[in-house]
Amino acid sequence: MKEPRRPMALAPRRPVLSLLRDFLDHSASGGLVLMAAAALALIVANTGLAPAYFHALHAYIGGLSLLHWINDGLMAVFFLLVGLEIKREMLDGQLASWGRRTLPGIAALGGMAVPALIYVGFAHGDPEALRGWAVPAATDIAFALGVISLLGQRVPASLKIFLAALAILDDLGAVVIIAIFYTDSLSLLALGADGVILVLLFLLNRAGTRQLWPYLLLGALLWFFMLQSGVHATLAGVLLALCIPLRHRPGGADDTANSPLHRLEHGLTRWVNFLILPIFGFANAGVSFVGMSPEALLGPVSLGVGLGLFIGKQIGVFGGAWLAVKLGVAERPAGATWPQIYGTALLCGIGFTMSLFIGLLAFPTHPEMQDAVKIGVLGGSVVSALCGAALLRVTGRALDARGEAVRVS
Repeated sequence: MKEPRRPMALAPRRPVLSLLRDFLDHSASGGLVLMAAAALALIVANTGLAPAYFHALHAYIGGLSLLHWINDGLMAVFFLLVGLEIKREMLDGQLASWGRRTLPGIAALGGMAVPALIYVGFAHGDPEALRGWAVPAATDIAFALGVISLLGQRVPASLKIFLAALAILDDLGAVVIIAIFYTDSLSLLALGADGVILVLLFLLNRAGTRQLWPYLLLGALLWFFMLQSGVHATLAGVLLALCIPLRHRPGGADDTANSPLHRLEHGLTRWVNFLILPIFGFANAGVSFVGMSPEALLGPVSLGVGLGLFIGKQIGVFGGAWLAVKLGVAERPAGATWPQIYGTALLCGIGFTMSLFIGLLAFPTHPEMQDAVKIGVLGGSVVSALCGAALLRVTGRALDARGEAVRVS
């Protein structure tokens, strides 16, 4: 006699923590790909392929150069993912409460203020160079997680989460800086059109619309009018992200793991980490050292950016974290020692993607200053990565599956 067929078990809902682990894994792997793309750009820019490389980037397609399509178009998708990550973490993740936000928040604030002050110290005599004050204030989450992933179990999971949360808040600060300080002339008509589109996106959200295509269609229009408005077009990605629902119903708490926000974030993560960011890195990291004078290598912009990232980030991030713990307003990440936190602060000096992006906004008509920014970003990021990884390797202890220390050769 046959046994009655049992109903198929429903697939278990993925917990938020597993989504965070996926995010960490993808960002770490993407960081390694980004490193390779940046290295390839430097090689190409200093070989016989350089003329073709630079000519291709400045070729015009549909009214914009290829470089503009990458920096204004593809990077809008990157900012969309950044916005989705910020919203998810703020509402339903590691930054969902003020207690969880305190330590990475104070560390991120210090990690933005001190590098900016160091840069200003180098560039204070040149009003044009001062426009780049925000360049060393950014941390590259994919690059930093890529480095920390190479250390495996020597770094406790709590420290990786701390780094991810800090970098997300750092990205939020960078978005605010771009919106306020790197917007020049404005078109009120285009801004008005963006305002209407944002109202429509808000109404879609409040109506509980779960299909993604209406949001994405309006998001494309938002990007177009943002491009015409004078506000940098990539900010359209962040604004669109804030309108994507995290829950099925407005104010509801049901099945957030399958919400429109999670579905879009999951769909974009691999594309951003393994295609968009490497393309951006390849298009923007290429700087030719042929005929470059020592003054260009050691000028106020390159030194301000490089030392801002390497010195300023470690002082600001570690100092902010130490102060928050000593004052009793936050707790140290579980299982992490102060030397490990210092090593993580060093990794925050990797400012690659966002720093290069802000540098392009700061000096849109000064190629020589853009090159100086690239030199400073590459130098500061590489030294920060090497020193941070070395310190974490020396101070870290590998953990087994039960969380106990094991011997590592």
